[in-house]
Amino acid sequence: MLTLDNGILIIHYTRSLITSHISKNPLNPPVFPPVFREKRGVFVTLHTYPDHQLRGCIGIPYPIMIFEEALKEAAISSTHDPRFHPLEEKELDHILIEVTILTKPSQITVQHPSDLPQQITIGKDGLIINYHGRSGLLLPQVPIEQGWDAEEFLTQLCFKAGLPLDAWFEDNAMIYQFSGQIFTEDSPNGNIREKKLDEL
Repeated sequence: MLTLDNGILIIHYTRSLITSHISKNPLNPPVFPPVFREKRGVFVTLHTYPDHQLRGCIGIPYPIMIFEEALKEAAISSTHDPRFHPLEEKELDHILIEVTILTKPSQITVQHPSDLPQQITIGKDGLIINYHGRSGLLLPQVPIEQGWDAEEFLTQLCFKAGLPLDAWFEDNAMIYQFSGQIFTEDSPNGNIREKKLDEL
């Protein structure tokens, strides 16, 4: 688990990365504690403020890069999420930054796909699907924010991957679960806190 001080550094650095990328001004990275050298998956989510509409969400699902590098890649990529037009400099004071640090995903094994919903804990699990060369990921906070149960979570995961909505029911669909630690701004450049899923 990362500390709140780690989380504050993460959010400050993420905002600096985004600002530097958009303004094209060089950034001198801070001195990071050793935990930033560990390999971790991470997602950077941008929301508009104050209406809290999604503005971008990109990340590295698997722990294949050291955290410092994964965070940098996710932060910069979040500014040009293909679902939205590229983030502009004038928006920087009107977005909230949220960073989710992922545990290593593990495949859910069941006797029959109908048993999958019982293996998913809303408020704890994020999900990944891999099926027929397509994949999709939804973070743990998404089903809480949207009011989904486990079955709807699986359905929306398929939608995210561009698959038939019942693809999770196929025997050769691979479903993975992971958890996440979330740090967020309460307002642009404002207070930074750890977001607890059981408080959503």
